[in-house]
Amino acid sequence: PFPSPQLLTDPYESFMHHHLQYYGYFRASIEPLAQGSLPQIASHTHELGTSPPASEVNADSAGVPTIHQDNKPKAKLLWILLLEGSLQIRELKGSLMLEAALLKSKQLLFSHLEGPGVRRLREPRGLFAVPISQGPLQAPRWPVECEVIEEQIQHIEWVPPEPEPFYQPTGNEPVPLIVGQAKGTVVYRIRPAAAKGSYFTCSRVGGAQGPIMSRAVSLEGPEDITLLFESRFESGNLQKAVRVGPYEYELTLRTDLYTSKHTQWFYFQVRNTRSDVTYRFSIVNLMKPKSLYSMGMKPLLYSERDAQEHGVGWRREGSDIRYFRCSSEEGQALYCLTWTARFPHDHDTCYFAHFYPYTFSDLQRYLLALTSDPVRSQYCKLRVLCSSLAGNTVYLLTITSPSRNPAAMAAKRAVVLSARVHPGETNGSWVMRGFLDFILSDSPDAQLLRELFIFKVVPMLNPDGVIVGNYRCSLAGRDLNRNYQTILKESFPCIWHTRSMIQRVLEEREVLLYCDFHGHSRKNNVFMYGCNNKSSPAQRLHERVFPLMLSKNAPDKFSFHSCKFKVQKSKEGTGRIVMWRMGIPNSYTMESTFSGSTLGRKSDSHFTSEDLKSLGYHVCDTLLDFCDPDRSKFLQCLSELQDLLQQQIHGKLQELGHEQDSAGAWSDLSLSDMESRRSTSGSNSSQSDGLPAHLNVTEKVPQKQKKKKKKKR
Repeated sequence: PFPSPQLLTDPYESFMHHHLQYYGYFRASIEPLAQGSLPQIASHTHELGTSPPASEVNADSAGVPTIHQDNKPKAKLLWILLLEGSLQIRELKGSLMLEAALLKSKQLLFSHLEGPGVRRLREPRGLFAVPISQGPLQAPRWPVECEVIEEQIQHIEWVPPEPEPFYQPTGNEPVPLIVGQAKGTVVYRIRPAAAKGSYFTCSRVGGAQGPIMSRAVSLEGPEDITLLFESRFESGNLQKAVRVGPYEYELTLRTDLYTSKHTQWFYFQVRNTRSDVTYRFSIVNLMKPKSLYSMGMKPLLYSERDAQEHGVGWRREGSDIRYFRCSSEEGQALYCLTWTARFPHDHDTCYFAHFYPYTFSDLQRYLLALTSDPVRSQYCKLRVLCSSLAGNTVYLLTITSPSRNPAAMAAKRAVVLSARVHPGETNGSWVMRGFLDFILSDSPDAQLLRELFIFKVVPMLNPDGVIVGNYRCSLAGRDLNRNYQTILKESFPCIWHTRSMIQRVLEEREVLLYCDFHGHSRKNNVFMYGCNNKSSPAQRLHERVFPLMLSKNAPDKFSFHSCKFKVQKSKEGTGRIVMWRMGIPNSYTMESTFSGSTLGRKSDSHFTSEDLKSLGYHVCDTLLDFCDPDRSKFLQCLSELQDLLQQQIHGKLQELGHEQDSAGAWSDLSLSDMESRRSTSGSNSSQSDGLPAHLNVTEKVPQKQKKKKKKKR
């Protein structure tokens, strides 16, 4: 029989057993994770200033606990006994000392249970044990200021049978007069989750303690037609609703937590609907002067009754759509999105959203299906990269086929993909879903890709922001995609560990491609931002080949002419530029519109979630073209790029008034000059740059200015 953990004779092991058991880390075995469970961070209340467990893992040790200095000789003795065959592993099962030693994934394991002299490399283990009592999924952790309802919101996936066309503005759409709560009735208001100047301190499952109060107005009877609003669920965002007419409501969105900016993402529930009337909704505190809603984009509507009775999910809905400037607040111009809509059923529960939601729990359900699949789990290994500020898990997937020998494995190049650094850009998760669906399929192309590459995938870089319904920032109150150069490991753990992981991969092998999946709020179609390799003449234009190939594989979705390859000083902290400077020449940000396509057969129609998933497949298809030993496609694209550049230079010279054959004129122009005429339309995150919110407080303390001494004459 195995020794009971409670009967440990070694005083140190006995002490550590009770210590780890108290904090929820102890498993008392070296069995693999239970089938149908995800690797998780052990349950605890995480406070700022005390690192999340995974953040304390040394990057070089890949999550291996450090053996206590006093016990290193004993650990070494255990290994000697094992190698000599005088001690069996089963005799030490339950020993913390042995478990710590076996966790080292680079350690050769000599197993006498499998026959004499059998050597094998121990498979990497999850960084933390799975608390079986919590079930297979990790419950989301919220800042303690956030109220969270118990209801778990989940939607079906559905693809409209016909394309959903853009709304065609007439120019005569009415502009409602914004009156506010002074002349209206507040029917829903949640207390501010974070006061001005506050910062994240601690988190817990379920958010705020105590009973959850109803924040919606109470109905006076069955004939009361007031809509009931709710947003205190995963990824939800609605701060306040004011009824200004029988069927007209003004809505206020919550800013990103611990900031006063970034109102773009919305996702809320509406109950007590009526089907025979037209409602008007106006979101009154948007901050971007330009929007795809001015170009025909419609909001998304979901009906629970339609989903249950007809299998119909999210669909585009809205008429009389208008986006306009409505007011100013503390010097900040505010804009309004207004639209009318009709609900399909009486007394239904419906949802409105900016784009197809994809929550942290959605990701965990998908990953659970992967790890439970006996086939896909053979070439997809799920690990915990780190934990976020709130203690939520940041997952890392490693996808590749087993190699015949170590030399073949060492020769494999790597591809690194990530998504959801900006939580409101759910587009990225749908593209990532499509990529994972294909790369883990039994398609011959997928099998070939797994044989050629090692894929490192971080599917959700900012789980905290996703959970609380932020649009752009983490709980540090900052844009993570401006902090890839950070040394503040405790404030930006997700970014710090991602960069560290990629650095370790670069030390082992070539990284062929890095791509971060994003969403774009002001341009249609899908396109990429890359980095101009102008310092390497031999690689001239090579960074543009992959996007051009992708545009050929997805001609009705991807626009090469919208791609940019400038390295701007304001974007130095982005993942794209930092990875490029680390030595990955093919480093990209893929931007997918919130709206739809203006290209080919999909022109003037909205993207569905299935359209975005198809982009993930096209990324895989383009990888095969890009790495084809037959270089004809690559060289053809390179030739097209050179011709395109020549045409652009001719046009630029004409603008400057130069003759096309004038001496020196060509050398005076660079690739950046070719793009200077076209706005990058990139996001301005200068409002979210700088120190994290909790450190920024001290920066705002007014400093006493020294009095200048008057010079004596």
